Amino acid sequence: MYRLIKKENNARLGEFVTPHGIFKTPCFMNVATAAAIKGGLSALDLSDIGCQVMLCNTYHLHVRTGDSIIRELGGLHSLTRWEGPILTDSGGFQVFSLAQLRNIKEEGVYFSSHIDGRKIFMGPEESMQIQSNLGSTIAMAFDECIENPSPYDYVKNSIERTTRWLERCKAEMDRLNSLPETLNKKQMLFGINQGSTYEDLRIHHMKDIASLQLDGYAIGGLAVGETAEEMYRTIEAIEPYMPADKIRYLMGVGTPVNILESVHRGVDLFDCVMPSRNARHGHLFTKSGIININNQKYQKDLKPIDEKCTCPTCKSFSRAYLRHLKKADEMLYMRLAVTHNLFFYNNLMAEIRTALENNSFEYYYNENKTILGTRI
Repeated sequence: MYRLIKKENNARLGEFVTPHGIFKTPCFMNVATAAAIKGGLSALDLSDIGCQVMLCNTYHLHVRTGDSIIRELGGLHSLTRWEGPILTDSGGFQVFSLAQLRNIKEEGVYFSSHIDGRKIFMGPEESMQIQSNLGSTIAMAFDECIENPSPYDYVKNSIERTTRWLERCKAEMDRLNSLPETLNKKQMLFGINQGSTYEDLRIHHMKDIASLQLDGYAIGGLAVGETAEEMYRTIEAIEPYMPADKIRYLMGVGTPVNILESVHRGVDLFDCVMPSRNARHGHLFTKSGIININNQKYQKDLKPIDEKCTCPTCKSFSRAYLRHLKKADEMLYMRLAVTHNLFFYNNLMAEIRTALENNSFEYYYNENKTILGTRI
């Protein structure tokens, strides 16, 4: 259940009550694709960097190690030892990312596994069954993530099918939650708005899925080929039609600036692999902009990554040491760098929430929207 605490223009401060605890919004979810953060972080580490929600990947856990085995082990909470909320995506993004390995039909999607080529079928019912086996707090509805740009008629047919899939997801989740052997009988369901960058299709689809009275609503199919301006315009078009009493989730987005701009437009929840992926390649976020730790100028720099940061990495280690570890290809680099970037994202969200509490979000937004994207 979402509770709106206050608004500043379109930006919203709230909280979301789940079977696994309450989290405050706006919120960034840390992406643990295969039930771990890439870079050597466990669920236990997440508590130290301000994480509220962990996100896991339905498709990848289905193909390795298998959702039925994870269910036997007590589900994701038992397996990872993360006690807070867990959101699982539906497998729908793989409809987009594995475009060369799949065939979409009314009943669902036929895949060839990216690992060994074996045939996999996933439809709305199968997606709900897998996510039920994982025992996540929030399950995402099965949808098609549409490439941008795509032809208007294709997008129109796709969102109509996605709505039919959503109705099937809801019916199957209701059935699964009624079974005595289900791990999480209070599993929640979020619907996903699609429609590429066609405002009329986005609005039409949002109206259709809002009528189903789900636990939350996501905006999918952005940050997949369109410009940032097109993304912001699309969010602005959809926002008036998203239920005000439900949480709003922008999937797979994005940079700190993307997040700040999207909060400004009324979004509550985010996820992205960017902070961990960028960290692994040497790109580290600071309050003054983005640094590339590979650069020669950091070879003898004894300052922390960010002198204003209180993360475990910045408290103990220098830029010079981080650069040395990166150049020496030491695994410790990954852990320290990813810890910093994820802390930065979670701290950014905490600062945004504080600004909203203090009625100073517009000031915070204007102060930071340019700086956060600057490359130093």
